[in-house]
Amino acid sequence: MTFDDAFARVLPTETAELASLVCGPVLLPGDEGYEAECRIYNLNVPLEPALAVGAANAADVQAAVRFAAREGRPVTVKTTGHQQVTPARGGVLISTRRMKGIAVDADRRRARVEAGVIWQEVIDQAAAVGLAPMSGSAPLVGVTGYTLGGGLSPVLGRSHGYAADHVRLLEVVTADGELRHVTADSDPELFWALLGGKGNFGVVTALEFDLFPLTHFYGGGIHFPGERLADVLHTWRAWQADMPQAMSSSLAVQRLPPLPELPEPLRGAFVVHVRIAHLGPAVEGERLIAPLRAAAPALIDTVRVMPYTALGAIHLDPPTPMPYYDRTTMLRAFPAEAADKLIELLGPGSNSPLASVEIRMLGGALDREPAVPNAVSSRGLPFVLFGFGVGAADQGEFLGGKLDEVMNAMEPWADRRRMVNFLSIEEATDPERLSEAYGAERYRRLTAAKKAYDPTNMFRVNHNILPG
Repeated sequence: MTFDDAFARVLPTETAELASLVCGPVLLPGDEGYEAECRIYNLNVPLEPALAVGAANAADVQAAVRFAAREGRPVTVKTTGHQQVTPARGGVLISTRRMKGIAVDADRRRARVEAGVIWQEVIDQAAAVGLAPMSGSAPLVGVTGYTLGGGLSPVLGRSHGYAADHVRLLEVVTADGELRHVTADSDPELFWALLGGKGNFGVVTALEFDLFPLTHFYGGGIHFPGERLADVLHTWRAWQADMPQAMSSSLAVQRLPPLPELPEPLRGAFVVHVRIAHLGPAVEGERLIAPLRAAAPALIDTVRVMPYTALGAIHLDPPTPMPYYDRTTMLRAFPAEAADKLIELLGPGSNSPLASVEIRMLGGALDREPAVPNAVSSRGLPFVLFGFGVGAADQGEFLGGKLDEVMNAMEPWADRRRMVNFLSIEEATDPERLSEAYGAERYRRLTAAKKAYDPTNMFRVNHNILPG
């Protein structure tokens, strides 16, 4: 047996003490429930840890971290697993999906949620008292990972900034096994680094954040025939430049699968999907999007006054796990030449195999530093471009090449910084590229925080910030 083989395994005798200390399951490969505990969203990156701990509470997390420290093993954490970077072989997986506590304080307009909560659960509880969280486009994503990566809301972002900007408290187990209650006053450097630094500094077991008085908004989506991409994209490009902060939008060029759950006009179709969310009066929103509706005949138009609880209907992100490859870039500008290049690569006659390539308008409050600064790296950049192709491992080289072709074509208008939540498994894989993604000064500060709170780099199964 080689060293690598031995490291990939944990013997049952080694886990007996850990199993006696935790409330949740402790699972080895081959155990019943191991595969379910390790299941993640991207089927092309299967999790294969040496040990999986289904944490039921913060004490379970502490026990798992202390076990990993004694064994010299890395730790990875997941709720839904929407951004897993490596299979975590030889590591300890802490699955937080059982940690479901939610407390909504209507008077203070705040929520405290545990690490296993997904956004739809918070949305529904907050809605009962007329409030809304800064959730993302996919309501089935975990709250914690989304927020630690910044958190881009397709409804509230341009008016209020990133989700990370509105966090007030984090409860986190650091590499020494201690449970810390971290605020901007108690641990300013750790607080700063956690919010934007993703999972590099510990296991967040709970967080407290602001809610906003909102129950309904004017929003939805307009699907146009893909053959009208040039008309729609150029109209959207000019239109978005004059929009108030209350208006948010994105545009996706999509080749949809022939799934029966899709309505007939969209089933297996090539479409341009324009997404809308407006926080002002519906009549104003209707006036503002009139130029978009006039760009081409719509296949389906669902823009209307809608409850915040139906937020997921804007983007219609796929709810079930799938095998895919993705890429992202940030744009400093999106001139007509950039739009023409996308039309060339994605439009009619391109035979593009990519399922979706989306451009989101940013700006507004997303550009402003919050009252309490954090490590979010993408302020000041007006667009994020994100694409993915669906296919198993044997399609990786082909789909990756097509995605790279699109992103490389945007290079004249691209910035080296990246939105951390959109990074793929192939991006920012070394310190130089990760430094570019954060910006050199911010990255130096993050490495100093890493050295202070995780000097042995226990939390390295991620886009890894090395101890400085």
